[in-house]
Amino acid sequence: MDGDATAAATAACYQPASPPRDACVYSSCYCEENIWKLCEYIKNHNQYPLEECYAVFISNERKMVPIWKQQTRPGSGPVIWDYHVVLLHVSSGGQSFIYDLDTVLPFPCLFDTYVEDAFKSDDDIHPQFRRKFRVIRADSYLKNFASDRSHMKDSSGNWREPPPPYPCIETGGIGLVDNFLRFKKTKGSLPYYYCLAFI
Repeated sequence: MDGDATAAATAACYQPASPPRDACVYSSCYCEENIWKLCEYIKNHNQYPLEECYAVFISNERKMVPIWKQQTRPGSGPVIWDYHVVLLHVSSGGQSFIYDLDTVLPFPCLFDTYVEDAFKSDDDIHPQFRRKFRVIRADSYLKNFASDRSHMKDSSGNWREPPPPYPCIETGGIGLVDNFLRFKKTKGSLPYYYCLAFI
């Protein structure tokens, strides 16, 4: 069995850690809260160890990152996000999966498929748009993330996008969105390798 067939077989046997996409808690443009709610679901349902799951923040210093295969632009071009958040499940079964509630790709999606189709190659992206990743353990994310949603209001105090119907997430932590968008460059021979910072 070749690599692609093995991956497909593994994906077929995989039991998702979430409900179907349309049954997940979801609000457009509030990806950080959507993923927090997904982490909460995984913790409460105890199907997989929470330690296998991570929230992944994707951004850069300019807050301009291209991601392909997004619902807001399902054609061939990318969406330029200021940041995006997905969930990574590093399954003990040997495969990793990405949960992105904004993608047109499968939900969940095999890690390698998601990276190839949604991120493309940095070789084809201007340096100012290259993505950086911060990977945060799901248990830490649940404990430390909080949001007053102020970043979703314009200068007049109006919502840029309608807020979720539930109250703001208040965990007692100080992890507002901007605190999760700080990236530390790693040492290495290649100029665009950035740490996957576990906190």
